[in-house]
Amino acid sequence: MTVLAVATVAALAMSGCSAAKVLETSSGTSGSPTSSPTPKVPQVAIHMNVRRHATRVAVDQKIKVSSTNGELQQVTLTGPGGTVPGKLATNSQVWKASGLLRADSKYVVRGLAVDNEGLRKHFTRKFHTRKLTLDQQTYPSFVPTAGSTVGIAMPVIIRFDVPVTDKASIERHLSVVSQPAQAGAFHWISDNEVHWRPKTYWKPGTAVTVKADIGSVPAGNGIYGQLDREETFHIGRGQITKVNVAEHELRVFRSGKLIRTIPVTSGAEPKYTTRSGIKVIVEKDRRHDMNSETIGIDPNSADGYNLKGVEYAMRLTYSGEFLHAAPWSVASQGHVNVSHGCTGMSTSNAGWLYNHTLIGDPVEFSGTNRQMTLTNGYGDWNESFAQYKQGSALS
Repeated sequence: MTVLAVATVAALAMSGCSAAKVLETSSGTSGSPTSSPTPKVPQVAIHMNVRRHATRVAVDQKIKVSSTNGELQQVTLTGPGGTVPGKLATNSQVWKASGLLRADSKYVVRGLAVDNEGLRKHFTRKFHTRKLTLDQQTYPSFVPTAGSTVGIAMPVIIRFDVPVTDKASIERHLSVVSQPAQAGAFHWISDNEVHWRPKTYWKPGTAVTVKADIGSVPAGNGIYGQLDREETFHIGRGQITKVNVAEHELRVFRSGKLIRTIPVTSGAEPKYTTRSGIKVIVEKDRRHDMNSETIGIDPNSADGYNLKGVEYAMRLTYSGEFLHAAPWSVASQGHVNVSHGCTGMSTSNAGWLYNHTLIGDPVEFSGTNRQMTLTNGYGDWNESFAQYKQGSALS
């Protein structure tokens, strides 16, 4: 026996029954290892207003997460567009989403909660939103187009391909922001079109940003906004054209200074009287075919016409009033009104005007007793601002 072994035996002998106690403590009374204590389970409970793995959640559903027997510390809702914004209540027991959902999309809620004893609980919930057909969604298109430069009278126009009957719901998600800032208002022209105009003509050089944050916003009759859109356009130089029909004269003012006077002829009275009021150049066409049938006159009648390629046409109304070249009436220009309602001038004068105007420029007509209307073209300036504001769904 080695020295080490002898020493060990001797030590055990001297300890007597104490050795048995050491072995018992290390092995337990039954001879098996001591069991670990059962870990505590967090008592906090998580609740949602959407059931787990739901597949037809409404796109306008505002997701809500709440807790009992504890507090929420963190909640995130993510989908195809990234994180949906939301806010945790001050009591830390309720989280509510402030954003809406996309149609036919998967979403995941992830969070962390802590119970009243400080035990943490991670949780995950998944769901899927309902599908929507194109007939159940309305798409917003903008006029003018992004990046364009327009005149100081140009209204902001938002058109919807599917009618909006809950106008207030949609309008709450529309905005027009300008730099420099200018007061203005929305006015619904129809279920498919809403305009916004400033209180007075735009300030030259203004940048205008239009937003339609209508994705999944209820539009009425089971219709929802299709998506969010945003664009920016710009206001050009300050130019106003004034036409005195009674005096057969057109004058162009740039930054308040007269830069051109042009003799014109307008609508023969009383049959084809040109409208007085503020018109806006809606579109420009280097050559435009004009047929009297479009304004209810038989082209084969005595008053009818069918003109091909009329030059330098600048549309002012949907009903057919233009500024344009009229070489056939030069002898009458500056003297008498002989047209069917348009304002004609020589080809050289029309060319100059065409090259010096923008879509959105105001053309102010006076001298007749027939008035321009709000919806015949961009007629937004033919009501006082107080009247115009009444066309808002939120007024």
